[in-house]
Amino acid sequence: MQVVDSHIHLWDLKTHRYPWLENPGVSFVGDARALKHDYLLDNLLAEAGDIDVKKLVHVEANHDPAYPVEETRWLQGIADRAESRGMPNAIVAAVDLASPNAPAVLEAHASFANTRGVRQILNVHENRLFDYVGRHFMREPQWRENFALLRRHGMSFDLQLYPSQMEEAAALARAHADTLFAVNHAGMFVDRSSVAGYRAWRDGLRMLAGCSNVYVKISGLAMFDHQWTVESLRPYVLETIDAFGAERAMFASNFPVDRLFGSYTDLWHAYAAIVEGASVAEKEALFCGNAERFYRI
Repeated sequence: MQVVDSHIHLWDLKTHRYPWLENPGVSFVGDARALKHDYLLDNLLAEAGDIDVKKLVHVEANHDPAYPVEETRWLQGIADRAESRGMPNAIVAAVDLASPNAPAVLEAHASFANTRGVRQILNVHENRLFDYVGRHFMREPQWRENFALLRRHGMSFDLQLYPSQMEEAAALARAHADTLFAVNHAGMFVDRSSVAGYRAWRDGLRMLAGCSNVYVKISGLAMFDHQWTVESLRPYVLETIDAFGAERAMFASNFPVDRLFGSYTDLWHAYAAIVEGASVAEKEALFCGNAERFYRI
């Protein structure tokens, strides 16, 4: 099976600082203590087994926020090695768009050949267990002003948020129709204990899908389903594809985070089993083509 993995993370604890891995703990997404080790390109490819990893997209791994460009510099150095075959082929870099130095950080990221976009985690939740950032960045004038600079650099935006934030995000996408957005982790449906929670996720996905510049990554599902099976993932995968269509959805592994709950090969074969009835063209789009087109790789 050939794939373009549109969402992976690498880190080298010997040479770089990742504050979240300095004193990791246990949260709803798993036990981060099990991630406190180097995870490099060779480690990921060694786990691929019978999965033919054609290309990789690296998404910022919560590197030291004081030096966001250092992560991009390191990743570009990996990609430039002959033995790396250009991987990671696309880099989604870190930036704090609410910071006064955001324009300079974007300019610096843009100087690297494999930079394709940026991510700033936006997840806000009334339950502190699920809250990531504690502030509504999309409502802040400075953040919105700097967001508009993405167009100047031809950068996409990886959109990590919860369903309760999707209406605001759709408005942002409509206001920046010439910027591409990639919803991370199928919209992070975390409120699974109520019908209202399901409706918020389902309707929010469709609201975002109504914007032609918004795509979605089917990834990170294991963070909310630690004992996952093909059947437990099936409704979330199919609902997401139904919302965006096979032409704007892409599969991804979220490794090594989702490695806490299953192997790389098992995950990709689960995706394949769920869409077994899709056409050859739809499968090619979901597993490779959409990611290649979105990230221009």
